[in-house]
Amino acid sequence: MIDKFIDTAAAAVADIHDGATVLVSGFGGAGMPTELLHALIEQGARDLTVVSNNAGNHETGLAALIKAGRVRKVICSFPKASHSWVFDDLYRRGAIELECVPQGTIAERLRAAGAGLGGFFTPTAYGTDLAAGKETRIIDGRGHVFETPLRGDFALVKADQADRWGNLTYRKSARNFGPIMCMAATTTIVQVRAKAALGELSPEAVVTPGIFVQRVTQVEHSAFSS
Repeated sequence: MIDKFIDTAAAAVADIHDGATVLVSGFGGAGMPTELLHALIEQGARDLTVVSNNAGNHETGLAALIKAGRVRKVICSFPKASHSWVFDDLYRRGAIELECVPQGTIAERLRAAGAGLGGFFTPTAYGTDLAAGKETRIIDGRGHVFETPLRGDFALVKADQADRWGNLTYRKSARNFGPIMCMAATTTIVQVRAKAALGELSPEAVVTPGIFVQRVTQVEHSAFSS
């Protein structure tokens, strides 16, 4: 019998290893797997490369992981905001690396990884510092930059409901990067608000099929309600 539910967040993240690339869902606080991230802090993995939309909020979730000194490099679209002071301080002191990627590009790099593609050309960032060292090509008279797939060893994702097969639904904007990160990681770990009985979720409502999910843990009362 397939049952992908794990009793605790701690057990779900227990095998994340030092040096892993970890994809973290969330758009600001919406859809951030806060409890999985705090379990990862307790677990102790370090020297991590984190891929996320932004570089953490306040001092919880991803920001807490960064503050704990566990992250070597952040790959994100929005590293600086009024509430990202933890990352900002470390970056100014040269204590953390940053790869800044345009938001549409980071989404497509993740999608390319999940789809098994070798990369793609995009006009975004052509002629800017972000294209330095990358292959470029003129296509239909317009400059393009070649971008490579962005794969993760693990993905930490927040969804709304899951059944025991790992089929997922999301809540509104908390969906954000979750579906493509589930596809782009070798091991996808998801925290959900509620567990649904098998067959309870309408196939039309399932956004991420269970084939892309390895572990699920239930967190009824998350630090963020999204």
